[in-house]
Formats: sequence, structure tokens, C-alpha cells
Amino acid sequence: MEKIFDNTQVAFALKSDTELDRAYFLFKMIDNQPLVRIGTAVTNFALKANLPVEGLIRATVFDHFCGGVNEVDCLSVVDKMYTKGVSSVLDYSVEGKEEEEQFDAALEMTLKTIEFAKERQAIPFAVFKPTGFGRFELYEKLGEKQTLTIEEQAEWNRVVERFDMVCKDAHSKNVALLIDGEESWMQDAADDLVTDMMRKYNKEKAIVFNTLQMYRWDRLDYLKKLHEVAKKEGFFIGMKLVRGAYMEKEIVRANEKGYTSPICPSKEDTDENYDAAVSYMIEHLDTMAIFAGTHNELSTYKLMELMQEKGIKTNDDRIWFGQLYGMSDNISYNLAAHGYNVAKYLPFGPVKDVMPYLIRRAEENTSVAGQTSRELSMIKTERNRRKGK
Repeated sequence: MEKIFDNTQVAFALKSDTELDRAYFLFKMIDNQPLVRIGTAVTNFALKANLPVEGLIRATVFDHFCGGVNEVDCLSVVDKMYTKGVSSVLDYSVEGKEEEEQFDAALEMTLKTIEFAKERQAIPFAVFKPTGFGRFELYEKLGEKQTLTIEEQAEWNRVVERFDMVCKDAHSKNVALLIDGEESWMQDAADDLVTDMMRKYNKEKAIVFNTLQMYRWDRLDYLKKLHEVAKKEGFFIGMKLVRGAYMEKEIVRANEKGYTSPICPSKEDTDENYDAAVSYMIEHLDTMAIFAGTHNELSTYKLMELMQEKGIKTNDDRIWFGQLYGMSDNISYNLAAHGYNVAKYLPFGPVKDVMPYLIRRAEENTSVAGQTSRELSMIKTERNRRKGK
């Protein structure tokens, strides 16, 4: 397999020298773990104290990792990326809400992004988080098989209604819908609900996609069991495969509560688990569709090789590669230049509300070995190339 991810000219073609310098500065900061911790604490304090820092955040970290403060704001970024064949997934990245009106607002926003996706080839997917539509504790209680109170049951019925409304709308508009994965102790209830939506709306093809976080050692078995159910009941499986975003939190909770950690013992085990799930899905592509959400070059090459071996076209619409906006441009743009389906997750929302997402991104980058240094090395190479060195 030809190694294509070192081409920085393709990777950064859309970045001006100034944007490249900003990216270098940001990843240099993120590379410093104590600095990330201090920066996070200071930013949180400044926002809570209503200090005038939004302009600074917007001009630096926000504009690098986000598409804008609202969905319309994102369109110039969407159109720009699409000139290079890279699609967008508009991701309303407002987290940690608890009120019914906030869940209804997230529902409205998701319906709006489905409408956007229907109208624009450059936006092939819509997306939402389960906890965007209902309280975390409710999922947790259901996952633990606890009995809900009458009020909680009514509340849960509203969560189911929101899911159904969005999935039905996506199905009627023929827009694929990604449903993100979250912490393991709320995921069982979310999985059951998403499977119900697949039963209902994936009869002809995969419209509804669940997410498997492959740093969990049980997820490949889950996929295989779901496949048995899907075969029996006659529905298609859509699945976004990622390594996972809540590792430290998962390990801490398992230690505190004294249960076996759901996380693979090592990075190597996670990588193997991820690649095994990709292989399994490619083997069963007749009834599955895959969104391979990864910043890992080796895993990306492996999927490309599998496609080549099986004679699957690079633009087969059952296979998408995905990365986050502001990261791994060397993967996204080089894949697109070679004809593969690629979509960047493009977060948006008010600066203050999107900060938890941005902080998680920064922390994740510091904890993933090699991620930040790879970004820095690619940016350095491109800066030198432009200077003619």
C-alpha cells in the first residue's frame, strides 16, 4: 500500500501561512501537559467569572477546532473543505445539559442539521449525542436495570420520542445519522435505544449509526451479537468505530467502585480490537456500513488495504473515513485526494457552551502518545516546504 499521508502540500493546501502558524502554536501548547491543566483551569474560571476572554478563545483554539458559533457560520468552512473533496459532519457540541428545554433545543438543532445535510452534498451525515436528548442519570439508571419512578418514566418516554423523531426525519430525507458513544455506565440504555431505531429505520440500508468505542474490550463481541440479531430480524447495521474519548474517567471510576475496567489493558490491545472490528464489518459489508473514525494512520492503511484486496471501490458509499476538524489533515485531505469518502466532524455552538468539548480535545491530545508530536512534525515540514528549505 502506497504511503500517502506524508504529503503536507495536499494536507495543508487550504491553510494560509498565518493559520499554519496558529496551528503550530496551539499544538506546541497542547504538547505541554501541565500547561493544558493550568490553561483549562484558568479558562473555566474566566468564563464562569464572565471575564472578557471569548474573543481570545474564538481567535485561537475555537477557530482551529470549531466551524463557528452556529450552523450558518459553518457553511463557509464546509464549502471550503469540499473544494478538496472533504465532507463535513455538523456537530452541535454543547455538552452537559440537564433541562428539558435544553434537550428540546438540541433536538431542534439536530433536525436543522438533517435539513442542511439533505440540501448539501458536502454534508453526508447528521449527528447527536444521547445525553443531548436526555439526562445522563436516566440512561445510567436504565442500564443498571433500576425501576424508574412515574416521573422518570415519563421523562424517558420523551427521550425515546426525541430519538424517534430525529431518526424518522433522517430516514425520510435519506440522510445518514451518527449517534455518538459516551461513558460505559450509561451506554447500555443508549445501545438498546439505538438498536430499536435501527430495527425501525435500517430496513433498506444503514441510516442510523451507533458508535463503538473500541478501547472497550467487550465491543467486538457486542458487534457480533448485534449482527446475529440483525440477520434474524432483517435490518442493516450502521456503525461508527472509534478508539474512545473517556479513557481516564473510565479507569478512575472502575478503580473507585471496584469493578473490572472496561478498557483494554494496553494501547496495542485497543489497536488490535479496532482493526478486528473494521475487518469484521468489511467481511459483512452486504449488511453493514462503516464510519471509521480514526486519527491512526496504520488503522487507516489497513482499511484501505482491505478495500483493495476485496475489490471495493474507494468511493463505495458504505465506507467512510472520519477525522475531527483541526486534526489529522494529512489523513483527511490525502484520502480525499485519492478518491476515498472522507468527512470531518465540524463542531459548532456558542463559545462558552463548546468549551467542555474543546477541553476534552486538548486533554485527549496530551494523553494520546504521539498524536501531538505527529501534528507538529507535519506542520513543521509544511512550513519548511513553503519557505523553500
